[in-house]
Formats: sequence, structure tokens, C-alpha cells
Amino acid sequence: MGATRRSVLKVLAAGVFLPACSSSSPRSSSETGGNGGAAGGGGGGMAGGSGPVAADTGDQLIFLGTQGGPRFTLMRGETACAMVINGQTYMIDCGYGALRGLLQAQLDILKIGQFFLTHLHVDHTADLAAILGLQWTQGRKDPTTVYGPYGTDDLVTGALAFNAADARIRTVDEMRTLSPQSLFSGVAGAATDTPTKVYEDANIVVTSVQNTHYSDAVKAAISDRSLSYRVESANRKIVFSGDTAYSDALVQLAQGADILVCEAMDVVATRASFDAQVAMGAYADNPEGVWNHIVGAHSPCADAGRMAAAANVKTLVLYHLVPGGLNGGEPDSNYIDQVTETFSGKVVVAADQMII
Repeated sequence: MGATRRSVLKVLAAGVFLPACSSSSPRSSSETGGNGGAAGGGGGGMAGGSGPVAADTGDQLIFLGTQGGPRFTLMRGETACAMVINGQTYMIDCGYGALRGLLQAQLDILKIGQFFLTHLHVDHTADLAAILGLQWTQGRKDPTTVYGPYGTDDLVTGALAFNAADARIRTVDEMRTLSPQSLFSGVAGAATDTPTKVYEDANIVVTSVQNTHYSDAVKAAISDRSLSYRVESANRKIVFSGDTAYSDALVQLAQGADILVCEAMDVVATRASFDAQVAMGAYADNPEGVWNHIVGAHSPCADAGRMAAAANVKTLVLYHLVPGGLNGGEPDSNYIDQVTETFSGKVVVAADQMII
């Protein structure tokens, strides 16, 4: 992943945030809805690379998909992030479009050994089976582990079943010597109200808490849970909200973090987008049930700002954007203006292929 081939953000301190571009897939300001505006820095648009340049931390956070909800658009892929630390790639969520995002970011899928899933909604997991299948067909020999909440082990078992016919054929036809079952596993961790360590290696320590994406009534009926993650390297502390309403546990997890990556929803614009989708036949079984979930289980922009302020984070990066790329896209300023009512720090609207 050479800096000479892509625009790499190295200017966190200066407030300049740029999307990554390659010669084969340039992204314009109009395509990304503003290319990741930065409040207090880039003035809501691409900052043009001006300003002092901070030293390279050696860590890169790459946004592969920034669209909220199970709605894939050509403007934004579904939620997925990659962290590259000392040449090792770690994935946080893996929504539809993550595989394409990895290729566009020139990240080698064979070098991904750990996935961290915030929850098991399809817009956070859809490309997992494809990536695991391609890791096997392309010859990864080291184990790959998928960490997540209740059901993650079953999800990986399902991914193996999805790829079973391919593996059966290639094992005979290509005389493959490793079985997918020997390489891929899922770990369903506990959903705790206080930070709990779920993973550690020479590069990172990962802790998690249960957030408030699911109501008490939902949690009483099913065992599924939703997590937020904190990833600490030698250089930075980055917290990923996943999907959640306002969460005191997330605030605790994010205390003093360098970056809080938090979902954000413009409620008024989302309702307009939702009504337009319903008019075209979406959510026909129970549109108001879906709407109640949207407004009750996610974070409006102001709440994202409140959590960032309560956690005393340095920078708030908005992702899982709703309405995001739906209905032609939402200007970055719409999100920033609402967040800055409750948070006075640096605010950035993520775009696909942005690097921080």
C-alpha cells in the first residue's frame, strides 16, 4: 500500500482529511458528497492538502464503506473499515462492498487475519463469506478468526457452508491440501457493560462493550447483542461505535480516545428518504416498524456529538451515514452543522476510501 500510489491522510493534527484515490478509480468531490468535510479544518470540503503535515504515525484507518443501513449505493458502500498497523490489516465490520473496497485500497486479502464484527446485521457482514472464500482459493495458510457478539461462530459456520461446494470441487480438481474448516473460525464474545479485552497481539489491543443498538425488549426476546470496539496501537486509540443509540457504555469505552468513529443520522433527511423508498415499494411488510427501529436504535447527529463530548475525544469521524448516499447524497455540512451543536472538537464526515 504505497503512499506514492494513493493520497494518504497524514494531517490529523491540521484537520485536513482526504479520500484515497488510485489511478484506476478516482473519486471526485461530487461522487463522495463532499469528500469528507472537516469542521474546523477543511471547511466542509476537500482541503486540498494545505497546512502543516503531521508525522506519519505508522497506522492507517481506511474507510471501505460508509453508508448506513442495509442499502448499498454507488456513492457509498455498506459499513466496513480496515486498520493497517505495521503491515497487518485488521477489519472492523464487513458490509456489502467491503471486498471491492479492499481491492480499491490495494489491500491484500491474504494478509487479513482478524475480523471484528460489531453486530450481525447483513449490512455489516455481507461480504464476509466472499472474503473468506477468496482467502482459501487464493492460498492463505494462516488461520483467520472472526470476533463478534453472540452468533458469530454460527455466522462463520454458515460462510463455510456457503463456500462448501466450491471447496469440495477444488479439493479434488486442484488437489488442495488445506480445508477451509482448518483455517476459519468464529469467536462469539461476551457482551459486557464495562470494557472487556477481546483480542491482543504485538500491534493492537482490542476491547469492547455492549452498546444500545438493541432495546431491552429485543434483548429479552433474543440472545443477539451489539458491540462497540476500542482499538489501541502504540500510536493511537480509535473507537468504533458500530450501530447504537446514545450509549453510556460507549462513552466509557471512548474516554480520551484520539478518534471516535461514530454513526450519524440526519433524522429529517432520513425520514424524507424513507418515505420515498416506501413509495417505491420498500419495507412493504411493516414500514412503521422499520422506521421505529431506525429512529430508536441509531444515533442522530446531535447524539454522536454528545457522546464525543462526554468521552472527551480529540476527533469525531462520522460514518454509517444515514441517509448517506440515498436520494443523491447528503451534503457533509448537514451532518457537521448538527454535530457541532453538541461537540466543539474536530468533526470529519467519512467517505469511502478516506484514509486517516
